Amino acid sequence: MLERRLYFHVDWAMLAAVLALCLIGLVQIYSATQLEPGGANMYKTQIYGILLGLVALTVCLAIDYRTLADKSHWIYLGILALLVYVLFFGVVRGGSRRWIDFGVSFNLQPSEFGKAAVALALAKFFGDSRRGVLTYTDLGIGALIVIVPLLAIYKQPDLGTAVTMLPALAAIAFVAGMPMRIFGILALVGVLAAPVAWMFALEDYQKERISTFLDPEKDARGAGYQQIQARITTGSGGLLGKGFGKGTQAQQGFLPEAQNDFIFSALAEERGFAGVLVALGLYLFVILRSLEAARLAKDRLGAYLVAGVLACFTFQVLYNVMMSAGLLPVKGLTLPLMSYGGSSMIATLAGFGLILNVRMRRFTN
Repeated sequence: MLERRLYFHVDWAMLAAVLALCLIGLVQIYSATQLEPGGANMYKTQIYGILLGLVALTVCLAIDYRTLADKSHWIYLGILALLVYVLFFGVVRGGSRRWIDFGVSFNLQPSEFGKAAVALALAKFFGDSRRGVLTYTDLGIGALIVIVPLLAIYKQPDLGTAVTMLPALAAIAFVAGMPMRIFGILALVGVLAAPVAWMFALEDYQKERISTFLDPEKDARGAGYQQIQARITTGSGGLLGKGFGKGTQAQQGFLPEAQNDFIFSALAEERGFAGVLVALGLYLFVILRSLEAARLAKDRLGAYLVAGVLACFTFQVLYNVMMSAGLLPVKGLTLPLMSYGGSSMIATLAGFGLILNVRMRRFTN
């Protein structure tokens, strides 16, 4: 558990940046939903999510990450059991079965916690390896650890969240010493498999999103509507933005999911380029401090754990920002720490608890 002397080694600067992003997102959610029916409930739910997330962060910070890694197989199996439960008994919304309903307006989305569980399991597996160079067997077992929950999440269906687990495997394998030629081979396999995935793996609506990304004007009132409105909203803020609560696109309902998938576009409209720079600067600071935590880690386990958690987080941030700018196809990937969603907030803060844990214990035995 947390010793008093360890408080001095907590990265308070990174924690402050994380909380600042949560606060920016909270303010933006309030602005985007204040005119919607039930908007106040979303704002309050986000506050509860942040508070519970801070509790999760504290728990993940207090318990030695090596102890958590030793129990990673139970954590992994527990999350996998919840994912299987969701497939049969989960709450259906918008055609997807992703949530467990606990009543009293509280729903749990297990897939959000799957990323940290996979990062822990991968860090433990690769950290226990005594070989200097990774073998194909190591990579195969690592891939299996990722593929099982990935397929369960994909079947919900939730391809966006499922894909966010892949960067954890790539990052940990890279830090563990996987030769670059293997990355090249995997990239080539991915390119060659793309036509097969298009034919057999992607649903019709997913194909439609890719097609409308290439030419959103061909269905401007249908599949291309979100992408067009996101571009308009992002670019309409100018240098300093239109002001708090004065974003015409988000406030008047032209931008769908302004409090969730497209909160970055809503921020750009109200706060302008200056506000975007502040948010991106905070994200960059958090990412760089996390990379430093991996560098300073006292053992391979800690470095692998930080790499896995950070890879999922960074991939999701980059995808959401580029999606909001119209540079990538629209996908249901939220902006971590800012978008509306209790499970996402709790899981993300828990992940940063693990990163802070590794950095804080770099001087312990």
